[in-house]
Amino acid sequence: MGQTLLFPDPKPLVERLGREFFRDLPECPGVYLMRDAQDNVVYVGKAKNLQQRLNSYRVANPDRLSRRHLRLLRAVARIELQLCADEAAALAREAELLLALKPKFNRAGTWPATPRFIIWRRDGRRLALAISETHASGWQAFGPLGGGANHFRAALARLLWYALNPTTGASTMPAGWLHGRLGAIALVAQAHTVEPSFSALERILATLLANDTEGFVVEVSDHTQALAQAHDLTLRDADLETVTGFMEAKARRSQVFTAGAARAGELRVESGSLFGEENGKAP
Repeated sequence: MGQTLLFPDPKPLVERLGREFFRDLPECPGVYLMRDAQDNVVYVGKAKNLQQRLNSYRVANPDRLSRRHLRLLRAVARIELQLCADEAAALAREAELLLALKPKFNRAGTWPATPRFIIWRRDGRRLALAISETHASGWQAFGPLGGGANHFRAALARLLWYALNPTTGASTMPAGWLHGRLGAIALVAQAHTVEPSFSALERILATLLANDTEGFVVEVSDHTQALAQAHDLTLRDADLETVTGFMEAKARRSQVFTAGAARAGELRVESGSLFGEENGKAP
């Protein structure tokens, strides 16, 4: 039998902003800027669902929250919302605001991150996809990318797997891929054929990296028509949204990397094909 609290947990934001603020929050992606009494931005966050995320700040339980978290809640005088088209756009906007504002209660993302590249190469009968901070010999590269590189690569690898294996879908997908655990190098291969055709993957990748997101969706959809399981179709559509949203958000960002990094959105191809035969070392 639970014990009744003699003193309810404090709710400083509810007292300050009102119940109506939390009740009327939009259920959509976006970023939120927490401001203090002097109107300084003290914290920036992003959310797939703003209502759900901000409602998690309603209760300031001193036994469950860190002292830093409690100090933040006591400092907030108002919360500004910026709605975004999707979660990828919210992530990009959050990154821009963190670098520009450097809020006192944010730790990660307030200084430029190390640029990372999606790199790939032909590995026998498989396509190898990895992430590297530099260009690796024998690998093709795209970037630089921000902090969402791992998430982007996971979604892209699953889509390419579906394109090569539409009749088997996730049932033959490597263990862990459904949960984003791809390891250092993700190997995309056909599950039940001796010699896979890389022409389809080459066309899909070329379309995506040319930032033709509509064409990319068409290419993937055409090559995955044989998907029959509902969970495969759901995951494919979610991954399409993730990849295209990431590319569209990247195109909107103005962040420029220096010190030898590639221009944002530049496709670097070392040979006439996206799948060169060079035997470069893994990153």
